[in-house]
Amino acid sequence: MEEKFAHLVKMDRSIMEIDPAGSSPQLPTRRRFIIAGALFFSVVISYLDRSNLSIVAPKLTADLQLSPIGTGFILGAFGWTYASCQIPASWFVDRVNPRVLYCLVLILWSLSTFFLGLAHGLFTLVILRFAIGAFEAPAYPINNRVVSTWFGENERAGAIGFYTSGQFVGLAFLTPALSWVTATFGWRAVFFIAGIAGLVWAGIWWIVYRDPREFKGANAAEIDMIRANGGILDFSPIDPPEARESGWSDLRLILGRQKLWGIYIGQFGMSCTLWFFLTWFPTYLVTFRHLDFMRAGLLASLPFIAAFTGVLSGGFSSDFMLRRGLSLTVARKAPIIGGLLLASSIVCANFLTTPTQVIACLCCSFFGCGFASISWSLVSALAPKRLIGLTGGVFNCFSNLAAIIVPSVIGILVKGQSFGRPLAFISAMAILGALSYIFLVGKVERITV
Repeated sequence: MEEKFAHLVKMDRSIMEIDPAGSSPQLPTRRRFIIAGALFFSVVISYLDRSNLSIVAPKLTADLQLSPIGTGFILGAFGWTYASCQIPASWFVDRVNPRVLYCLVLILWSLSTFFLGLAHGLFTLVILRFAIGAFEAPAYPINNRVVSTWFGENERAGAIGFYTSGQFVGLAFLTPALSWVTATFGWRAVFFIAGIAGLVWAGIWWIVYRDPREFKGANAAEIDMIRANGGILDFSPIDPPEARESGWSDLRLILGRQKLWGIYIGQFGMSCTLWFFLTWFPTYLVTFRHLDFMRAGLLASLPFIAAFTGVLSGGFSSDFMLRRGLSLTVARKAPIIGGLLLASSIVCANFLTTPTQVIACLCCSFFGCGFASISWSLVSALAPKRLIGLTGGVFNCFSNLAAIIVPSVIGILVKGQSFGRPLAFISAMAILGALSYIFLVGKVERITV
C-alpha cells in the first residue's frame, strides 16, 4: 500500500519537528498511508456487495425467468435507497465518529448481503437490495470525511484515487473468481462469501481506525504536516450550538451554490458509465454479444483493470500538476473533464463486431471514467468546512441517481437484440458531465458561510 504513495514520501522529509526531550529532528510518520489502505479495502467490500448481483444476473434471471425490464428493476433496487438515504446518512457522518459509524453500517449491509443467498423470490431479493442500498449510503461520505481529516490538499487527490481504485480492482480480480463460484456452486454462494467477508472487515476496521491525534504511532510532525497542508483535523462529533444552523438551512446552503451544482451534475454524468458496468455489463456480453458465461467473466475483468489504472493515473496526475505549480482549478478539473470525454467513447462499441474490439473500446471508456473519479477531491475543496459530510451526501445522492436511472433506462431502451440505444445514452450523459464541469464549476475555492 505504501508503494502507491512512494512519490509522496519525499514530502515528509521537508517537514521536521524538534524533539522536546532532546534536539534530534523528527520526521513525520506515515500512518496516514495505513488509513488509505483501510479505505481501499472498505471500498472493495462495498462495491463487491453492491455489484455482485450483476455478476450472477445471467444465471439468477434465467432461473427466475425475468424480462429485461424486470432485470433492470432488480439491478436498480439498490440505487433507490442508496440515493434517497444519502442526505440523512450525511447528517450522521458529520456527527458520529467514523470508527463507530463505518463498523455499524458494514455489519448491517454485510448481513443483508448474506441473506440474499437465502432468498427464494423476487420480492425478498428486492427488499434485501433496498436494505443494502440504505446501509451503504454513509460509506462514501465517511470515506471523504476520513481522507479530509488524514490528508492535506497536496496529497488528497492521490489518496482519493487510491481508495477509489478499490471499486475497480476488487471487481477486476474477483469477477472471474465469482463467475467460477457461480458456475460451480450456484449464484447463492456468491452472496454468502461476500457477506462473510464484510463482517470480518467490520471487525478489522473497528480495531484499526482512529482519528490522527488518537492513532498509535502518528507523531506530532505528521499531524502538523496534515494541518499545514489543509487537512481538517478539527471535526467534532456534534457541532457547537452557536455554530449550528437548522438542517434545512444547511441544506438550502448546499443546494444554493452554482459550483456545487456543477459537481452534482458532473458526477451524475460520470456515474452513468460506472453503473452500466456495475449492472448490465455481464448481461451485455452474454446476451447481446453472445459470449459463454465463463469467457464473459474473464473478459469482464479487463475494463475494471483499465478503470483501476485510470483512477490511480487521474489522482496522481492531479497532485503532480498541483505540485508543479498549476492552480488547484486546473489540477483538479483537467483530469475530470478529459476523463469524461474519453468515457463518452463507449458509443463506438455499437460499430464494432469482434469481442476483442468491443472489449478494447469498453476498456478505453472505463479508463476515462476512472481517470475522472477524483471528483470527490472537489467536495473536500469546495464544501464549507463544517458541512463536508452534508455536501458529500448531496453529491453522492446525485451521483447515485444513476444507480436508479441507468439500470431501468437501459432495460427500456433495449430493443430486441440491439444494445445501440443504451450505449448512446451512456455516452451522452458523460458528455453532459464534462460540460457541467466546464461551464458551472468555475474556479475551485472553498465556499464560506
